[in-house]
Amino acid sequence: MTQRHRTEERIVGADWALDKIERTHFERCEFVDVDLTEAVVTGCVFTNCVLANVRANAATFTHCALLHCVIRHCSFFDATLRDCKLTGTQFLDCTLRPLHVDGGDWAYTLLRGQDLTAVKLAGLRLRETDLTEANLCRADLTGADLGYARLTNAQLRGADLRGAELAGVELRGLDLTGARIDLAQAVLVAAAYGADVRP
Repeated sequence: MTQRHRTEERIVGADWALDKIERTHFERCEFVDVDLTEAVVTGCVFTNCVLANVRANAATFTHCALLHCVIRHCSFFDATLRDCKLTGTQFLDCTLRPLHVDGGDWAYTLLRGQDLTAVKLAGLRLRETDLTEANLCRADLTGADLGYARLTNAQLRGADLRGAELAGVELRGLDLTGARIDLAQAVLVAAAYGADVRP
């Protein structure tokens, strides 16, 4: 399926399982009960769209952008997101694991309360992302940009944070039991608890 621009459509119950969807721009569209199981979605842009009860299990999204979308009660079980941009998109009560992520820009995304246990998010741009109460236990966040991300009550037990950017993150109160951090991050954590860190 290759259609250049689709605007203000309401797509209900469509069976796009195993389909190839390429270079299509969906703008202000609503997708309800759509089946994208094992679909291959390449170079598509979704702008100000609503996705509700969409099944994207084992689907592959490559070089796609979901901009300022609302994604509610959707399943991305075993899906792959490769170099995707999710700026301003909200995930509400979605299934996001297991999930395969290969680069991309998830800045300003709302992932509040989502289960991302053991998901590999290495190198991902998560700047100012809302991860409040998210489960990031054993997640791979090496080299990720978490600058000014909201991590209030997030679970980070066993997560790997080495090399991640933590500027502006409220570190005090985070449960980092078993988390792997580097020396620079250890200084930030100590300072967050009032330590006078000196060389």
